[in-house]
Amino acid sequence: MSKVIMVQGTMSNAGKSLLAAGLCRVFKQDGYRVAPFKSQNMALNSFITEDGLEMGRAQVMQAEAAGIKPDVCMNPVLLKPTNDTGSQVIVNGEVLGNMNARDYYAYKKELIPGVIKAFKKLETMADIIVIEGAGSPAEINLKKDDFVNMGLAKLVDAPVLLVGDIDRGGVFAQLIGTLILLEDDERSHVKGLVINKFRGDVTLLDSGVEMLEEKGKVPVVGIIPYTVLQLEDEDSLTERFENKEEGLIDLAVIRYPRISNFTDFNVFEQIEGVGVRYVTDPAKLHEPDLILLPGSKNTMGDLKWMRTSGMEAAVKKLSARIPVFGICGGYQMLGMNISDPDHSEEGGEMRGMELLPVDTTLLATKTRKQVTGQINPLTGIFEGLSGKEYEGYEIHMGDTVSEGRSDLPVVVHNGNIYGSYVHSIFDKGSIATEIVQTLARKKGVDISGAAIDYAALKEREYDRLADVIRKHMDMDAIYGMLNEAHIKEEY
Repeated sequence: MSKVIMVQGTMSNAGKSLLAAGLCRVFKQDGYRVAPFKSQNMALNSFITEDGLEMGRAQVMQAEAAGIKPDVCMNPVLLKPTNDTGSQVIVNGEVLGNMNARDYYAYKKELIPGVIKAFKKLETMADIIVIEGAGSPAEINLKKDDFVNMGLAKLVDAPVLLVGDIDRGGVFAQLIGTLILLEDDERSHVKGLVINKFRGDVTLLDSGVEMLEEKGKVPVVGIIPYTVLQLEDEDSLTERFENKEEGLIDLAVIRYPRISNFTDFNVFEQIEGVGVRYVTDPAKLHEPDLILLPGSKNTMGDLKWMRTSGMEAAVKKLSARIPVFGICGGYQMLGMNISDPDHSEEGGEMRGMELLPVDTTLLATKTRKQVTGQINPLTGIFEGLSGKEYEGYEIHMGDTVSEGRSDLPVVVHNGNIYGSYVHSIFDKGSIATEIVQTLARKKGVDISGAAIDYAALKEREYDRLADVIRKHMDMDAIYGMLNEAHIKEEY
């Protein structure tokens, strides 16, 4: 039978995702078949599996750390916010529909059988399952029919590591307060406390650790130092959005309200001399070397924001001398027209930015597929990308045509304006390097050492994460929890 361990946090962005990934890597290095699991994820960064199903990218990252292919059973429920009160609900990789928060809360009990089915499939694939919770288990207003935090821990009888973020302050209150708010049968599952993102002399925490263990009656099994890793983080709270520094090569990503899959641009952050800025104010767009329009969960709504904020006018003005590249929703925005006859988003029609000769019709059905091939012949500044091999995935609810043709090339271009539906198109081989070196030549600067093997870099980062976990967590205690734990035969 599979062994199981669960990572829960005192709040969002406490470090659950990376700790779970690190444990996956440690167990893999120790010779076990290991797999991640998160029953419900709320995220706008998603991925398409080989069989065309949609899941959250956090579990894709954890699967990479575990050395296995992503499978939708690792994330059976995905919520993709469409506005401040509602989300698209995706179950086992398929779109169920859009729901507001109250309707979803009333409905979610119906999802538990599907979550159990996904978990049972995962049992056949792994010796150890590392489960990640969501938010905080002490959200007392959300406990009814919970299947992502303590509800799941009780369901599968999982030992729980409770993680608090000391960098944001109040870690002792976080951990003790969470334990106090748990019911007795929930608290009994917490087998270890973890203090995450610590900076400074760890011995200064000795008295605090003693107090935590005395008041919480749970051992502290790890004090993890603040570590900068070049890996994906939780999309809603990412620190990437805070970067305002312009690199030698300055890439400006337009950060509209429903930005999604901005992981498409992570590869550029790994190239020395390149700065990736996320911009919300047109006055701070400045004069970048490349403007990037990312995906969007609400293309029409975000285009309205572009228009009313003045960002559209700023981008169009700069596009006369600065290249623009749109991915997915950003690609749709660059076109002539967007129509929404099925009310998939806003309904009706609206004018696009009129920089690419394409028209998009939003549809009720979603395109989901992995894709590979060679980039079609291009003109303009990025003609050097012509013929380069790419791989990625498409995930969109639009059908885009040009002059009635739907069989469009993978990259549509018009002068120095480019658009594509392919997420992760920059990740493979030398595509990102070619873009950066082209921009450097145009700017008259030397960035010749820009070559990068992104896949190899991520592998090194997963190993580095595992080293941090081994050094700063009591792995004997962790393995002790595993030895005592196994998935219940009936759940």
